[in-house]
Formats: sequence, C-alpha cells, structure tokens
Amino acid sequence: MPSTERCPSLDELLEVDGALRHLGVFAAYTVLWATEPRRLGFEREVEELIKYVGSRYTLESVKEDPVFRAYRDFFWRIGVDPTKTRPSSEALVRRCLRGSFPRVNTVVDAGNIASAYTGVPIGLYDMSRAVPPYALALSRGGEAFNPLGGRPETLPRGIPILVDSRGTVMHLYPHRDCVETAIREETREVFVLGAGVPGVEESRVVEAVRRVYELLSPAGWSWCGRIVVKRPPSW
Repeated sequence: MPSTERCPSLDELLEVDGALRHLGVFAAYTVLWATEPRRLGFEREVEELIKYVGSRYTLESVKEDPVFRAYRDFFWRIGVDPTKTRPSSEALVRRCLRGSFPRVNTVVDAGNIASAYTGVPIGLYDMSRAVPPYALALSRGGEAFNPLGGRPETLPRGIPILVDSRGTVMHLYPHRDCVETAIREETREVFVLGAGVPGVEESRVVEAVRRVYELLSPAGWSWCGRIVVKRPPSW
C-alpha cells in the first residue's frame, strides 16, 4: 500500500490494549516513506549532540535525570533490571558522554539522535515486513521473539509487547526490537513509535517522533504531517 494511502487511516494503525491500563503506558507514532532516499552521515548532528549531552549530563548524574528515572522505574515495574539492561535512550546518552555514537544506517541513526536528545526510546519498523494494524498488548505466554543481537526466545505471560496482525512480536516494550521488522538499507516505509511511560510528558514523546521526521526529511523522506497518541481505553 502506498504510504499516502495510509494517512487517512493513521488513527487505526495502532491499538493499545486495555490490559495495559495498570502500567500507564502510551505511544506516539507516525509513518514515514521514501521512494529514493538519500544516505546521510549526520556528522554535524552527532557532533552537536555530543556537545549538548556533555553540557547537560555526567556519567554519574544521568541516571537521576527525571526522564531516565521514569524509564528505569518502569523497567523495575515490568521485571527488567535497569542496572543490567538500561533504557535505550539512556544507553545512547552514555555513549555520547564517552565521546562516541553508534552508526547503523540513515533511518536508525536518525532515530537514535532523536532518542538521545529527548530521552525517549524510539522504535522503528519496516512496514513491508510488519502487517498492520499493530497492537500494544500483554503477552499471553508462548510467543516467539527473535531479538536483534540475541537468541530466539519464548515469552512468558504478561510482558508488554508490540505485535503485528500476523502475531509477529516486533518489540518488547520499551526496550528490545526483533529481527524480522528491523530497518534495512532497502526499507522504504517506516512505522515510528515513541514509547511513553508514567512520569514522561506526552509532549516530549511526540517531540521525539517529530524529530525523527525532521532529521530524515533532507534525505527524501515524507510523512503524513501528524502524530497520533494512543493510550489504553478508559473503560
């Protein structure tokens, strides 16, 4: 489906299950697409980011930042030890404080830059490999998950996950992505998701998603011109 045709149905692209109400999660998302995207190195942007991070944090203080504290608290709540598995945005900031920044490809690099600036974990998914609509839900137990950089796993019950309509587990919310829907050089349509948790302002999560588009626009990427925010239903 051409991405311009997705824009009228952007609101229906993701549902957040009511079972997640007790966790207080929310997501901001949009869709980006490009016919012939250009590669960008982001040398200037990364240099400015490292300077910004160095002026704001130290390796000792970063974990006490209110945004990173909120994600750490959420990790504890879902049974993930953030001293061993740090929130991805915090890990990126720590890399900057050591004077380096990971490079993967243009789209992933843009997401990482936006994440480091805002403190918000950002998920990026190849829509040609993930069949919408998508859902944020709790795992039922027994789902297969193939993480980037790790071995295949079978999930226990009660893990917050992002899943597509085929049942592919795209993401363990908000910290691990899968192999199947990872961004590749040939990716031409991207689902961008900012992961919200209690204690993080909605406007910050929306800003994180918008920054991804702003960084990729010079490389020929387009978008629907708006960002949708979804929370679990209140019933």
